[in-house]
Amino acid sequence: MFRIAHLTDPHVGPLPRPRLRELLNKRLTGFFNWHRGRTKAHDMELLAALVSDMHDQEPDHIACTGDVANIGLPEEWSTARVFLEGLGPPDRVSFVPGNHDAYIEGALQGLLAICGPWTEDDGGALGKFPYIRRRGHVALVGLSSAIPTAPFVASGRMGKRQMEATERILQGLGEEGLVRVVMIHHPPHVAGASAGRNLTDARKFEAMIARTGAELVLHGHNHIGSVATIPGPGGGMVPVVGAPSASSRGGTITHRAAYYLFDIDDEASGGPRIKAQLRGLKPDGTIGFLEEVSLTEKSGGIKVTFRPERRAR
Repeated sequence: MFRIAHLTDPHVGPLPRPRLRELLNKRLTGFFNWHRGRTKAHDMELLAALVSDMHDQEPDHIACTGDVANIGLPEEWSTARVFLEGLGPPDRVSFVPGNHDAYIEGALQGLLAICGPWTEDDGGALGKFPYIRRRGHVALVGLSSAIPTAPFVASGRMGKRQMEATERILQGLGEEGLVRVVMIHHPPHVAGASAGRNLTDARKFEAMIARTGAELVLHGHNHIGSVATIPGPGGGMVPVVGAPSASSRGGTITHRAAYYLFDIDDEASGGPRIKAQLRGLKPDGTIGFLEEVSLTEKSGGIKVTFRPERRAR
């Protein structure tokens, strides 16, 4: 059994005080958005309680699918590293970047220069996508959809080179008989997000998965818990799971801070079996079990049940 915890979109704060010249670009709108609402929506004490609960579940590996930063300030990069260090050492935590990590030109390169060890592939390369991390019978494949965009646009793109390399990698890993877990920030399916927020080459991603297959695809970006499926080879369906923001205190139940646990059993007859559960913030302010999650049925959001456990402060 191999256990993966998946969290996303922590939007680690507080936001550093920028210099005036650092706001003479897209950061200006992001700065106002943060102080107008995001600073209240993203609770760092809640994030710490969520991570503590995650560690209590003793995952073998943690996947973080982006948006550790907010507006790409250089001071945010070291804060992001501290957060990743809190999740665990680089060999047990895999990171892929989101659109806020690539907020303006050069921001992603700056972040990866500091947080690169959490993207190190089996060959020792840092900050190169796609990357592969083999962990027993599981192979984690990290992709980047993070690109700088114009103000009020939050779309992503993999690009031709990365798409082709990912196809070769997934094909090879499948031939090795490994359980392939794909990590990306933007919802990689066509209906995953609206225009201006979507993965612009999602249709090509779906076509690639239909040829190669994968056992599980993890993403963030929408700040909501969701399960979708896309076609794999031979009529099979590949689950695509999106997690809520790991620091979100407001919104509906499906928008509140939560993370997924996946237990991957490679010894099951008929191929690997993956069991999933959602844990996170409950109406009584505790962090704990929310729901066993089906990976075979599409849903716009997660229905949840509640049990009293850890209290978030």
